[in-house]
Parts: sequence; structure tokens; C-alpha cells
Amino acid sequence: MPVSAIGLRRLYHQRITHPGFTNAAEVVSWLGAMQGQDYLGTLWAFGLRLPGSAETTIEQAIISGQIMRTWAVRGTLFYVAPADIHWMLGLIAPRQITGNAGRYRELELDEPTLIRSVDLIAKSLEGGKHLTRTELFDILQAEGISTEGQRGFYLLQRAGLERLVYQGEMRGKDTTFHSLAAGKTLPADEAAAELARRYFTSRGPVTLADFAHWAGLLITVARAALEAVKSQLVEEIIDGQSYWLSPDAHQPPQKSVYLLPGFDEYILGYKDRTLVIEPTFMNAICPGGNGVFKPTIVSGGRVVGTWKRTLKKKTVEITLEPFYTLTADERDAVQVAAAEYGAFLGLEAVVKPTI
Repeated sequence: MPVSAIGLRRLYHQRITHPGFTNAAEVVSWLGAMQGQDYLGTLWAFGLRLPGSAETTIEQAIISGQIMRTWAVRGTLFYVAPADIHWMLGLIAPRQITGNAGRYRELELDEPTLIRSVDLIAKSLEGGKHLTRTELFDILQAEGISTEGQRGFYLLQRAGLERLVYQGEMRGKDTTFHSLAAGKTLPADEAAAELARRYFTSRGPVTLADFAHWAGLLITVARAALEAVKSQLVEEIIDGQSYWLSPDAHQPPQKSVYLLPGFDEYILGYKDRTLVIEPTFMNAICPGGNGVFKPTIVSGGRVVGTWKRTLKKKTVEITLEPFYTLTADERDAVQVAAAEYGAFLGLEAVVKPTI
């Protein structure tokens, strides 16, 4: 397999070019976990993989708990399926909590304060209550627990890592939190192997280093997990490097151009992103390495520009910032992709500048 084919294979295995899902829970179950930092962008990440769906449909899946947003791999916000949240956090959370120890000390969050705070948060959500971040902060403050600075964030995150709460729908600009019902974990080796199986089959071709970075696992743990599932994968040697992927036969893309949201797994699901974007353009999709990723234009499996949206009353304006002059075929394909995004929002899409 040539290096140039990696992007197209990833689009296929991530089910962007060939979705085949019926609901949001199937999407996130296939991926194992899906980036959830940018709430609005994430809705379209689901929409891409669910042709014909609407933004309201995805939000309803969030409201009803069909998909759950929590601090999963690397302690970052991800969507996971209800059936996976406990075993995944059982694998990931202990390492994340240990890694937070220094930050807890800096914020003067000792273990008794953390335990008391987590208990207060959990009890406040009993009975099916959905409270916002602000409301939970007010409860903690009333009990004499300061949420100033980043203390509140780490208290909420700890409750999530303890498998007691998860994030739900937005209420205005504020996140809501829901109580998480009890569930079972898996032995660490079984959980790591299952996470590896989901990752390699849904994102291949990928390297062991890609998996370890994405999952936030020690390389020794990641290597053992890969060994456990190797028999279900195929290996490709590309430029002397081992890549692993699903044995599913790759199919040509149905479309040539896609408009991806910021933080999509197609960009963030890998340690080495230069296989789908020229290194000189990395700053364009993540200015100054600030951790905020712009929505991208993908053509032929390569990132060829960025885009942004502006919502109007009846339209959504899509402003393109290509890295080079798009071909006539690419311009036509962008119009199609924009129309699909507009339909997802229930608005007419207007591409700017006119191309």
C-alpha cells in the first residue's frame, strides 16, 4: 500500500466514505470513543457518519443517554456508548487520576475534599436531575468547597472518572450533567485488548504508537493489547513501518470531498497526522499549536483547507480557506458537501467565497 492511499483507507474504516450506521450509538460503538471537546462540531462528526440524519436527532441521542460524553481516553472529553463507559473508564481512569496528583496539590484539592465533593455532586444528581456546571458549582460553594480557578473543573472531572456522572445536553451555553448508573468493569488486559480491537479496526492503517498516543496507555500495555488482537488484523509494511488495519476489503469513496468538523477523529485519532496533511499546513488547522482544531476540507484523503460556518436565520454561510486553488471537480464536490451539511442543520448552505 502506498503512503498516498493511507488517507482513503482511513476514511473508509472510520465509516466516513461508507457509513452504514442507523444511529449515533452504533457510530461511537464502532469507533470505541469519539472526540467530544467541541459540542457543536461533534454533532456533525456523527452526522457525517449518519447520512440523512439531523442535528436535532443527534442531540436527542445525547439527551436520552444513547451516547455519553465523559473524560475518557487521555482524560479528554469523548463520546462513548453506555455499554462501554464502565469498562473503558475502569481501564483509563486510574492512570488519569494518578496523573492528576500534582495538579490536585497545586489546587489544594486533598483526597478528603475530592471524596466529599464527588459525593455531593453525585447526590445532587440523584432522581434523574440534570444540573448544569454552574448549578453544581453553586452547590459545592454553598457547602464551603471553592470552585475558583480550575478547582471546579477538576472536581467535576473526578466525579466523571469515578464513574458517577457524565455530560449530557447543553442548556444554553452551559453543559448539563447526568447521574451514571452503576456498571461493571473488565480485567485490565481484557479492556485494553477490546479498546485496541475497536481502535485498529475503525482507524487503520495505524501504528502501535498511534494507538498508545490516542488511548493514553503505557507503550507496554498498548503493545500487549495489540498482541492480543493481532489475529483479527492485517499488517502492512509502509516505508519500513508496521501498520495495522481491519481485513475488510477497502472500497473506493462514494464522494471525493468531505467537510469535516474540528476535532474529528480523522485528524485527532492519530499521533502522526502528516500522512493526511502537509506539515507546512499544520499551523493552519491548529494555529500556534493551541489545541483548537479548525474544521477541515478533505479531498482524496488529504486535508486541503479549512472552513468555518456562520449561522443566519435561514441559511448557513460556509467560508472556505483552501490551501490551494481548488479544481473544478473539487469545487463542485464542495457544493455537494456543503448542501449535505446545510440539510443536517435544516438550513440552506451558501458557500463563500462563491466558487
